[in-house]
Amino acid sequence: MTKKIKSVTNPKLKLEILTPTDVKKIHDATLWIIEKVGVRFPSKRALDIWAANGAEVDFDKKIVRAKGELIEKALKSAPPVYPLAARDPQQDLPLDGNHVFVGTDGCGVEVIDIETGVRRISRLDDVRDIARIADATEEVGFHWVAVSAQDKPVETRGLHEIKTIWENSTKHVQTESIYNEREARAAMEIAGLIVGGKDKLRERPVLSLMQCTAPPLGHDGGSLDAALVAAEYGIPTGFMTMAANITTGPATLAGNLALGNAEVIAGAALIQLAFPGAPVFYAAAQTASDIRSGAYTGGGPEDFIYGAAGNVLADYYNIPISMGSFATGAKEPNWQAGIENSLSTFMASIVMSDMLLGVGFLHGSRIWSYAEMMMDCEIFSIIEKTLQGIVVDDETLALDTIAAVGPGGNFLSQKHTRKHMREVFLPQFMDRRPYNEWESKKDNAADWALAKARKTLAEHQPEPLDEKVSAEMAKIIAAMEK
Repeated sequence: MTKKIKSVTNPKLKLEILTPTDVKKIHDATLWIIEKVGVRFPSKRALDIWAANGAEVDFDKKIVRAKGELIEKALKSAPPVYPLAARDPQQDLPLDGNHVFVGTDGCGVEVIDIETGVRRISRLDDVRDIARIADATEEVGFHWVAVSAQDKPVETRGLHEIKTIWENSTKHVQTESIYNEREARAAMEIAGLIVGGKDKLRERPVLSLMQCTAPPLGHDGGSLDAALVAAEYGIPTGFMTMAANITTGPATLAGNLALGNAEVIAGAALIQLAFPGAPVFYAAAQTASDIRSGAYTGGGPEDFIYGAAGNVLADYYNIPISMGSFATGAKEPNWQAGIENSLSTFMASIVMSDMLLGVGFLHGSRIWSYAEMMMDCEIFSIIEKTLQGIVVDDETLALDTIAAVGPGGNFLSQKHTRKHMREVFLPQFMDRRPYNEWESKKDNAADWALAKARKTLAEHQPEPLDEKVSAEMAKIIAAMEK
């Protein structure tokens, strides 16, 4: 099985979603929000750090108000480029602004069973199976912990999940399921076993942490403490806003961008105040609420625009981004899923978002579907091919070949054709069969995608994790559970 990882690199197509003037206005509005309104940091350690650096801290309400100069100075110490290391160094991912990598989506609570097709509660076995299929899939560059291992204790669930992924894949692991300082320190111990010690994690960060904000204008206390532990060891960490128009954010796109931006950069600034130079990333999955129900949409024009705008803001602060993509609101792999996941991923890719999350989910990141995972990977392959654009040179103009064929001929037997024919995109799941063949079978893309997932799970053997390392990981988790 190939170790190759597919990414968008050196795109020929470009998009301007926000002008420099627009970005500056959003930035200024963001600083105004942080200074005048404040952001809630329900962590004593975080509040002490802010206070020590001159911010106005209300310890009772746990609200921090910081001047713009403090935020801007802190963010300048964040590294603009760094790698996400993998268990296999061949699969390290450079976050350098010129690669777009895709990961699985994260923290789902239900799974459409790969064999029975029945929707059920997610388990640790599902974490294992998804990791194995992702390990074999070149479109998947890194793992978000895809589903929650609900058959494991809450206090160690996140640790079981990352251990299981490393046992079944050699790619980078990013988790949003480490929720407090104690769990984070255990995660550092576990990650350190991969690279030969916690002191080596700064050189080879095989783990990265994602923490969700608590919109509007809030953070989770345990997540803050976990992020500070990660930064202590040089583990990349990011704060993801999921502010939604109308409910947890203003109804307008610009207002919601400014509010979510305040949550994200305030969190990143905290990390830099505590550990200057620690790798941080911007993270966003903003959306709109459905005005008929108030529900999370998981798709629509607002999501597509946010997918591009978030990266423009991350570029302004000169830090990488992990951007919510795919995450369709569809209940099954259908036309809605195809439209929403194609447009959201195209918009985030054309502006070169470093990390895209994530393939495989339905119903707004609640339900895992193996068929959707495979189809989402095909969407990314189409976008990757599209963004290559058109190469124009003597070889691609093919004038000698055109002259050799002349009027009325064909190009099938030409050497130039044989040389370049495999560059033409061949879909796995798009139906290009004759109508009569389709009519006689009536199978479709979802059937083929599920069959591929089943075949991969049955045949792919991931490179095994050293048994001693796995046993040491188990000891750390067992000690936590005691």
